[in-house]
Amino acid sequence: MAESMKGLKRTHRCGELSLANVGEVVTVMGWVQKQRNKGGIIFVDMRDRAGILQIIFEESDCGTENFEKASALRSEFVVAVTGKVEKRSGAVNENLSTGEIEVRATQVRILSEAETPPFPIEADSKTKEELRLKYRYLDLRRPDLQKNLILRSKISTTIRSFMAEEGFLEIETPILQKSTPEGARDYLVPSRVHPGSFYALPQSPQLFKQLLMCSGYDRYFQIAKCFRDEDLRADRQPEFTQVDLEMSFVDVDDVIAVTEGMVAKVCKEAIGHEVQLPIQRMTWQEAMDRFGSDKPDTRFGMELKDVSEVVAGCGFGVFTGALASGGSVRGINVKGQAEMPRKKIDALVDFAKGYGAKGLAYLCVMPDGSYKSSFAKFMTEEELSALVAAMDGQPGDLLLFAADKLKIVWSVLGALRCELAKQLELIDNDKFNFLWVTEFPLLEWSEEEERFVAMHHPFTMPMDEDLALLDTDPGKVRAKAYDIVLNGVELGGGSVRIFQNDVQEKMFEVLGFTKEQAWDRFGFLLSAFKYGVPPHAGLAIGLDRFVMLLVKAESIREVIAFPKVKDASCLMTNAPDVVDSKQLEELCLKCDVPVKEEE
Repeated sequence: MAESMKGLKRTHRCGELSLANVGEVVTVMGWVQKQRNKGGIIFVDMRDRAGILQIIFEESDCGTENFEKASALRSEFVVAVTGKVEKRSGAVNENLSTGEIEVRATQVRILSEAETPPFPIEADSKTKEELRLKYRYLDLRRPDLQKNLILRSKISTTIRSFMAEEGFLEIETPILQKSTPEGARDYLVPSRVHPGSFYALPQSPQLFKQLLMCSGYDRYFQIAKCFRDEDLRADRQPEFTQVDLEMSFVDVDDVIAVTEGMVAKVCKEAIGHEVQLPIQRMTWQEAMDRFGSDKPDTRFGMELKDVSEVVAGCGFGVFTGALASGGSVRGINVKGQAEMPRKKIDALVDFAKGYGAKGLAYLCVMPDGSYKSSFAKFMTEEELSALVAAMDGQPGDLLLFAADKLKIVWSVLGALRCELAKQLELIDNDKFNFLWVTEFPLLEWSEEEERFVAMHHPFTMPMDEDLALLDTDPGKVRAKAYDIVLNGVELGGGSVRIFQNDVQEKMFEVLGFTKEQAWDRFGFLLSAFKYGVPPHAGLAIGLDRFVMLLVKAESIREVIAFPKVKDASCLMTNAPDVVDSKQLEELCLKCDVPVKEEE
């Protein structure tokens, strides 16, 4: 039967005790990790968020009643133990921070009994994630998850401290706001008092933080909850947290400097890593040309090479056909892999097709200098030698080529180099390679909507020297936009904002908005801009992703207390779920759910 604490006070957490406490009488409280009854002596491993502590019960020390209670302890019972800290009588456990000590118990109280959990509460769990997420409250007791969330808390505290020192004000922005559908899908919230009208949950605090700049707050930040109704991946959730900031009277370098300082402080405080400042910068064009990605992983080489001019007049129709239709031919050099089995090469071809390629051409420079290739018969010896030279090919190298529209070539080879780096174990997982990618295209063409759409958002400032191109060649306009990348993952991004009315109106025009449409969606912001708006810029960093990368987790679910799964549902609470018909009536809603056809 469970007992009360009866005036007991916890003096220490389990993992906080050390040799410095030897001789002290302490009271610790937590969960039973394991109980081992050796007859006249009972060993109990006790756990709380600070770590594991060994407790020893002997009848001569604690009395018959307490000894009997100790013998009844089972995994996950919640107990309070009072006893004296001693140096371990047995072997030191080097795997525990408390491995040099133990507590000789004089009293135990069983505060709560527990059923046998559906899986062991242990680090590096081999239990299927679906089961762990169903019982997330148990999963969260595991030491590795607790370590992640404790570090996340420390990171948030460090960010707040740094931003305050830099003169930023933490200001909360609304969760219920107006829907401005431009980008990912909004989560909508029906209004009871305004039937037929809806709020949207924020995809970011973008418009409100710009309004705060109009209001004279100069430097704003927020650790903000954001929501996007989009398909999930390992580093995405329907609700996520971002470190959001905005600054007035600044340009690109000012935002980058503050962000670098924050990132460096977090890395130093959280994991003891020194970030070398300033962080390397690379234009979007260079990143795409060298790595086929606007978030390149620079921990390894295997960079893309443009061989379009080298193969322009060759006899291989796949290459010349791609070039004739305005495409490109590019390749990567997989060093030392010329003798890769054909089965593996075929698997790489299938991988490339998954990214839009029609195929993948390969050329093996064999150790004896001869060539083995899928297209050698279509090219002369001189043409092949020129191609190998352009790729810096050496005996033993495997050369892989994509020939298609440039966007597809980038996508295919960018993904392929990362896949090969994983397969060949070329990545140093102890590296933290930060990179700024700058000068993004302002716009990209949407085939679906048959119009230009903003690559970031409609309030991004064009590069000054490209302003004239908005009228003549919008697709070539570069933006004052910048992303910060860590180990091939976009950590966050931002931009200098448009603050001149004429530039903003031109931007809306290029995006295909009429003046009425622009004012209908963004009128409150445009109205505010009439009353004096300072030049301003900002950025947001994904906190979940940042913590995930720092702790080297495979998924952001490992650093979020109660995450959703791939279909945006919660296995623990069964959300989303149907609601009472009365609730729907109050909201003037009627559900018309499609009936699934029986197979």
